[in-house]
Amino acid sequence: MLGNRQTNINGFTNYFSMGESKKHKVIELFAGAGGLAIGLENAGLDTVFLNDNDKDCVATLKKNKPKWNAVHGDIRELSFDGIEADVVTGGFPCQSFSHAGKRLGFEDTRGTLFFEFARCVKEVQPKIFVAENVANLERHDKGKTLKVMLDVLTDLGYDVQYKVLNALDYGTAQKRKRIFIVGTKDGLEFTYPEPVKEKKVLKDVLKGVSDSEGYSYTARRKEILSRVKPGGSWTDLPIEMQKEYMGQSFYSGGGRRGMARRISWDEPCLTLTTSPHQKQTDRIHPEETRPFTVREYARIQDFPDKWEFVGGTASKYRQIGNAVPVSLATAIGNAIAASLNQENKLQPQTKTEVSVKAKN
Repeated sequence: MLGNRQTNINGFTNYFSMGESKKHKVIELFAGAGGLAIGLENAGLDTVFLNDNDKDCVATLKKNKPKWNAVHGDIRELSFDGIEADVVTGGFPCQSFSHAGKRLGFEDTRGTLFFEFARCVKEVQPKIFVAENVANLERHDKGKTLKVMLDVLTDLGYDVQYKVLNALDYGTAQKRKRIFIVGTKDGLEFTYPEPVKEKKVLKDVLKGVSDSEGYSYTARRKEILSRVKPGGSWTDLPIEMQKEYMGQSFYSGGGRRGMARRISWDEPCLTLTTSPHQKQTDRIHPEETRPFTVREYARIQDFPDKWEFVGGTASKYRQIGNAVPVSLATAIGNAIAASLNQENKLQPQTKTEVSVKAKN
């Protein structure tokens, strides 16, 4: 349980006391709207510090979980020296490295947000870290980007592994693949969670969803999309409408699979994006010719109904669309807890002051 704390966001200084809790402590970077943090909390982990550079994301975290100690600011301005935590997590953006064929070390990745994640791991020395990213990281720059990351994290003294997981396999009514890079040390072992047998579909999660804000289509776009049946896509349209709606994409060999896609009640949703009405990634409601609303987005991503999002409509869609689905996050959290619980040498914690301060 968090005790008294004092926060100076402009100086990136946080002092908070950790009581006599035996829960494993988590630092989360690039925290977003809280999908991963909710899941880790569901698994019994204690998130003691979160950081994001998006003001709306941090406002969302503060509104829903005032005791989570969420701080808005540039991670490059934070120092983690002297901080103790069992777990470091984060979903940093995917960036290329300039390596000219040589094996890169920690310092060679400086200037990227991956470097900042690795720097936190180096300074905190957690027992376990989890880095989350888009599944395409596995193929990014012909696999070179991932190799650099694995090499750097291994050089920090961790046994590192990775796996692509589909949220559909862990209780989310959505096909959403993400890569999870996990590192452990001191002999700890980590096992990725086993898929659940029962798979959810859209009707399982959108029952009784409350009305909320959302985008709508123009009259002409709505007229065209109304012809698409549940489970169908642009191929349901007359040929001339296909050409009108798709433009140059009609003549291309790819990039059109998700266009004019109406989801059926009896199938999982396709991957939600940060905007629900982009033509390349249409996600049309099964019965009504419109994009999913903000609350429907949140349901599909497993957020609790009581979880409120701060910001304008576009910001809310972006926060939800970028999140780790809560059910998948919970499965990862349970796997982390199982790994940490292998260690029987943890001593009861006494009251300790922890500082997250500005870099000199």
